[in-house]
Amino acid sequence: MSRVPVRANVLMWAIERSGSTMEKIQKDFPKIREWISGEKLPTLKQLEDFAKKTRTPFGFLFLDEPPEERLPIPHFRTLGDEEPLKPSPDLMETIYMMQLRQAWMRDYLIAEGQKPLAFANSMKIEDSPIAVAERMRNALGFQEGWARRQPTWADSLIEFRDAIEHSGALVFFNGIVGNNTSRKLDPGEFRGFVLADEYAPLVFVNNADSKAAQMFTLAHEMAHVIFGSSAAFDLRQMQPAKDATEQACNRAAAEFLVPERELLEAWPSLKNQPDRFHTCARRFKVSEIVVARRALDLNLIRKQEFFDFYNNHKNLMKLVNSKKSSGGDFYNTQNFRLGRRFVSAVARAAKEGKMLYSEAYHLTGLHGKTFDSYVSKTVIGGAW
Repeated sequence: MSRVPVRANVLMWAIERSGSTMEKIQKDFPKIREWISGEKLPTLKQLEDFAKKTRTPFGFLFLDEPPEERLPIPHFRTLGDEEPLKPSPDLMETIYMMQLRQAWMRDYLIAEGQKPLAFANSMKIEDSPIAVAERMRNALGFQEGWARRQPTWADSLIEFRDAIEHSGALVFFNGIVGNNTSRKLDPGEFRGFVLADEYAPLVFVNNADSKAAQMFTLAHEMAHVIFGSSAAFDLRQMQPAKDATEQACNRAAAEFLVPERELLEAWPSLKNQPDRFHTCARRFKVSEIVVARRALDLNLIRKQEFFDFYNNHKNLMKLVNSKKSSGGDFYNTQNFRLGRRFVSAVARAAKEGKMLYSEAYHLTGLHGKTFDSYVSKTVIGGAW
């Protein structure tokens, strides 16, 4: 049985990187301390299992020194003066996979004769939020007040997502790494990210986050596309980091969802009502959290009032979500995780022999009959 040498500092780095502890790792790998001391060496199979357990790329374990991992895009966090946190393996892996999908889609679209999207990277952060919001609506084929046609703000979120996808951007909603249900993405680390591009801009929403927060995240991401700016962000308490682009994206997102003029007109008759946020949410078809955030931006309420409402609403949503079933329709779930526009392009390329099916499986995370079944039900049999 062949055994392989591994540097102690690399093993320690892998454990720390995974967010685990020596005590927890030792339950699965009783000889881990002996590997670190050099008294014993792991077998190749043990090292493969260790890499999987710690979510470490296998090749990294053979390095002399731990690699310095950095996100390929800026990560803006609402942390004040706190030290920036290291990105988790879950976030790193998710961004890398999205970059792979975007790169393939970009090449595919260019080969198909696609022109750059007119709205991508079309405005500057110095432009007024009203002008940026109008550009966003034009790109999506929306009129001001577009969400009022929908019965609920949850329906408007779906319409918003679909409109972004139809505009030419890639949209992914996922709360786990790929299809691995044991690796849940942490909304406290990031609510979403954007990979800017003029051919295939990509927006990713952390679906483990509350639905109320996702509407604002999606609008914030669309502003990033308009500005041509890639970033990951946490938007803690729906506040941007101390970065000019982040703040411009927030202002544009707020104006897009709840136009200043309309809220100022409606507020005098609502401000003394105990359910004023709920009433406004029904009017604009956004969540109450978005309305409260907009009221704060326009100095209609004080910060403490917003934070009190935000925390109460957040706790209420946790209670509501805890009572819901975690199950769901597989095909509908994949529509969110993969986006029908992306899968339809991959399926078409595979069918036409422009890519191997093995590559299609790798890009989508769906394999064999599962891939065929999903494509036939949602791409061939659907509107795509």
